[in-house]
Amino acid sequence: MLKKHTAAALSIAFTAAATPLSAAELERLDVEGTQFKARFSDGRVLFSPDLVGATLTIAKGSGALKIRIDAVERDPGDSARAVAPSEAVMLHGFSVQGPDGEWKNLCDPGPDGRRQGFPVPGRANGDGTIGPAEPGVFELTCTGGAQGKCVRFGYRPWETRADGASMRDIYNACIRLVRADYSGDGKGSTRNGQPIDIYDFMGVQSPANDPAHEFEAGFSPDGAVCVRHVRVKANTSLEALEAQSPRLRGRTGDQCTEPFARANGAVLFVRSPP
Repeated sequence: MLKKHTAAALSIAFTAAATPLSAAELERLDVEGTQFKARFSDGRVLFSPDLVGATLTIAKGSGALKIRIDAVERDPGDSARAVAPSEAVMLHGFSVQGPDGEWKNLCDPGPDGRRQGFPVPGRANGDGTIGPAEPGVFELTCTGGAQGKCVRFGYRPWETRADGASMRDIYNACIRLVRADYSGDGKGSTRNGQPIDIYDFMGVQSPANDPAHEFEAGFSPDGAVCVRHVRVKANTSLEALEAQSPRLRGRTGDQCTEPFARANGAVLFVRSPP
């Protein structure tokens, strides 16, 4: 993930492939869902599909980082769930320009082989989660990372639940879960390619009920509320978790069941190979 700043730190320079706007100036760059929303001095408002070919110049220290929007498409997973076009996750092909002037893909391949990303409204908290922020502040994330995966799972931080509550806490709980950040300190303990089965009781994700998986843990936005078994034993242990995280003491091993996790504030749940 690359951290971004306010729209004041950004500009858009259009190549010949982009919509010609030579007489218009960018007045504001926001993010709606997973799309850029650019307002121009001539009154036009363009979204990500209209901005293919554009380059975002991002102030970074004493220099600048140039990221080009090469392509934009609707996430096929959203299409399968029949999400309305205006609500769909839009996957962007991003290229970043190196010091030698060469352009290369910004994102590494994810589990599905995709090397795409998208903007997410909000400001990074420094521990992998994303907090609310004023308009024009966003993060860029790749589909292979926890932040991107959780959006594609259906936990969208800009949306509200049926009861009116924000989905941001659920989204951040998902980030903790995907990274196996049990202690909620920003230190993940998973590894690439590790299989997990994430589910909830809100109707977003259902358990696959793979017999090779067992209940692992329940997560809140602050980390795990209990841990039955650790996902990658080479990276941590139940004993280590209890030693480093006081709130997990007495909440590991057989004590941690799905009902126990729900009763103690878990909003997301995960099963994995024991």
